[in-house]
Amino acid sequence: MIIAFSVTPLGVGEEVGEYVADAVRVVRESGLPNRTDAMFTSIEGEWDEVMDVVKRAVAAVEARAPRVSVVMKADIRPGVTDGLTGKVATVERYLEG
Repeated sequence: MIIAFSVTPLGVGEEVGEYVADAVRVVRESGLPNRTDAMFTSIEGEWDEVMDVVKRAVAAVEARAPRVSVVMKADIRPGVTDGLTGKVATVERYLEG
């Protein structure tokens, strides 16, 4: 499965990059395949391991912010691995042709 999620600290002002970095650090240290862009961090793995990482990433932000907003989107597709790169490669292949 792939989870794309965004963690936003509330009540800390406009500059939130430092807080978001705390969440991304947790994801990167998890060892699971992941990718971060300007809006979301995507992480790939089994349900329990992915949700555990998301929970810990949220907790890292929650430890420093009075309120946290979380947005998640899941692609649950049993038996599929390497979806983070495979899905993008498919789109790129169509763009080239």
